[in-house]
Amino acid sequence: MMLRNWLPALRPRIFTAVHAVSVLALLCSGLAGCDGNAWYPGSLDSAGPVSSGERVILLDSLAIMLAIAVPTIVCILAVAWWYRAANRRSLYDPKWTYSGRLELLVWSIPALVILFLGGTAWISSHDLDPAKPLNADRKALEVQVVALDWKWLFIYPDQHIASINRLLTPAGTPVHFQLTSASVMNVFFVPQLGSEIYAMNGMVTELNLQADRPGTFLGFAAQINGDGFSDMRFDTRAVSPREFSEWVAAVQTDGPTLDEAAYRLLLKQSARVAPYTYRAVAPKLFEAIASRQLPSGEGPHLAPTKGSQVTQASGPVGFLGDE
Repeated sequence: MMLRNWLPALRPRIFTAVHAVSVLALLCSGLAGCDGNAWYPGSLDSAGPVSSGERVILLDSLAIMLAIAVPTIVCILAVAWWYRAANRRSLYDPKWTYSGRLELLVWSIPALVILFLGGTAWISSHDLDPAKPLNADRKALEVQVVALDWKWLFIYPDQHIASINRLLTPAGTPVHFQLTSASVMNVFFVPQLGSEIYAMNGMVTELNLQADRPGTFLGFAAQINGDGFSDMRFDTRAVSPREFSEWVAAVQTDGPTLDEAAYRLLLKQSARVAPYTYRAVAPKLFEAIASRQLPSGEGPHLAPTKGSQVTQASGPVGFLGDE
């Protein structure tokens, strides 16, 4: 009988709690990452100092919000239980209008939450500034990134080599990225290393990341940018310094040269391009791309046109051609 009396008052709260748990489950799924039926590590499985700092921010923010959410849910359940119809001890005071203590409690707790969340965001925004160099004993590796349709070009200016859809870095060494787009706006993101950042046509953004341990980490485009968006992914491999030097030496001995003619071929729209490398790169190529001295890519089509369907590349450079 008692359950029948107070259950209608609790039903909306139960639905709210179930909804909150569902949203949290979806959030955890997104942070873990998935690809169809395959799961890959996400932001919570940090592999570098930047992603570790971001994980601390996420968990701290979650704890601050739970500090008010959990007591609120408990109070809702307690009030619903205490003021149930069968409880004759609950006091009903229809003339009660104001309590200074209650007002102070109601407004001070949310204010403290906003203060703590704002302080966390303020401090972390400066500590994890994407353009801020990382504290490390080793010199940073310079990598220039160009977002194309629909593939990634990585240029190593100090090594005078380049690669498509594969990023190789030495573990324990900071990497300084310069990013631009040869087409529409895009977002460069390696969740396990942290700090996604925009790559935009006609400008250069900076990003500093580091992998603390060897491994292969998924990178992808986090901005919808046309038909080949879902396949615009790359592997980020962190290897030992010796393996990285051996890879650079091997790349420098074989493969094509990335000059203006080769770059114009890369502008052709293509998807699922297998990783490959260039043994040499024309000087100042990245600067010419970022300053628009070289032409931009087509970008996504607003309506189907002849030759606009994405096809899978069968060779080193696959592109769309007219039938």
